[in-house]
Amino acid sequence: MPQRPRPFRFPRLAGWPPSAQWLTLLAISLLLAVGLESLDLAAGVLMGAMAGAILLAAAGADLAVPRTAFYLAQGAIGCLIATSITPPLLREMLFNWPVFLITLIAVVGASVALGAALTWFRILPGTTAIWGAFPGAATAMVLMADAYGADSRLVAFMQYLRVVCVVVVASLVAEIWVPQAAEAALAGKVWFPTIHWLTFGETLALAVVSAGLALAFNIPAGGLILSMLFGVLLQDFGLLQIELPPWLLAISYFLVGWGIGLRFTRPLLLYALRALPWLIAAIVALITLCGLFALVLSLATGIDPLTAYLATSPGGADSVAIIAASTDVDMPFVMAMQIARFIAVLLVGPSLARLIAERIDKRGKAAPPVA
Repeated sequence: MPQRPRPFRFPRLAGWPPSAQWLTLLAISLLLAVGLESLDLAAGVLMGAMAGAILLAAAGADLAVPRTAFYLAQGAIGCLIATSITPPLLREMLFNWPVFLITLIAVVGASVALGAALTWFRILPGTTAIWGAFPGAATAMVLMADAYGADSRLVAFMQYLRVVCVVVVASLVAEIWVPQAAEAALAGKVWFPTIHWLTFGETLALAVVSAGLALAFNIPAGGLILSMLFGVLLQDFGLLQIELPPWLLAISYFLVGWGIGLRFTRPLLLYALRALPWLIAAIVALITLCGLFALVLSLATGIDPLTAYLATSPGGADSVAIIAASTDVDMPFVMAMQIARFIAVLLVGPSLARLIAERIDKRGKAAPPVA
C-alpha cells in the first residue's frame, strides 16, 4: 500500500538560540515586506513584519518585543498621524461640520453595527469585533484595542484584511475614474532621503518623551496618543517641524508588527482562519454601505463622486491618501473626513466598544476568549 503523505508541520524553533530566532524573523519579515511593498500596498511593511512574526510564533518561536521598544514605535507612529492634522484640515472640518457630522455618524454607525453582529453571532470574542470593525488608521486601532483589553491579534487580522480589500477596491475605482491614477499614486519611495538633523532630533525627542510618559504613568496606547497630541500642538503653533524618514517608520512598523504577530498561537491562528469567510463578508458589506453613503453625499452636496467615495472609504487613511494624491479630487476634504473619523473613534471608541460588548455578553451571546 502506498504510504500516506505526512501532513505539513511547522519546524519547532523553541530550542533555537534567541539570536538565531531574531535573525530568522528579520529575514522572513524583510522578504515578506519587500514583496508586499512591490504590490504597492500602503501598509506593506507592517503587514510583512506581522505575517513573519505570525509564522514564527506558529513554529514555536520564544520571542517578545520589549515593552519600551513597542512604546517608542507607538511614539513615532503618533508623530506621523500628527503631520496629517494641520490648520487647513481643521478649518475644512469646521467649515463643513454638518456634512462631516452626518457622514461620520453614518460610516462609524455602519462599522459598529457590523462589529456588533460579529460579536452577537460569536464570530469574535468581547470587544474585539468592534475594534476590528472601527474605520480609521488601522495601526492606531490595533494599538488602542490592545490598550483597552481587546484581542489585538484578531483586531490586527481584521483591520489589515480590510486594508487590503479597501486598497484593491479604491484603486480599481480610481483607475476607472482616472486611468493610470493608482499607478502614479503608488510610485516609488525614497527610503533614505536627506535628513535635517535639528528637526529630526526634535521629532525623536517628542517620540521618546511621549513614550517615557506613557510608560511612567501606564497610559493606554499612550505612546501613540501623547506624541500625536503634543505633535499637533507644537506643529500647528509653529514650534516644531516633524521629520520622519521612511526608514525610521519602517523600523517602527516592524516593531509594532512583531509585537502583535509574536502573540499569535496555533489555536488562535486556526480560529482566525475559520472566521475568515465571515470577516470577508462583513468587510464587503461595509465597503458597499460606504459606497452608498458616498453616492448620497455626492447627490446631496454636489461633491464629485470620486471625492465622496474616497472620503467615506472605511480606512486606512494612509492608503486612501496615497490614492487620492494623484487624482483630481478635493484632497483637503478627503483627508479631513478621514482624520475626523479617526479622532471620533479615538474619543468614543473605548467606551462604545465596551458598552456594546457588555450588553451582548449579558444576553449570553459573546464568544469566549481565544488562547
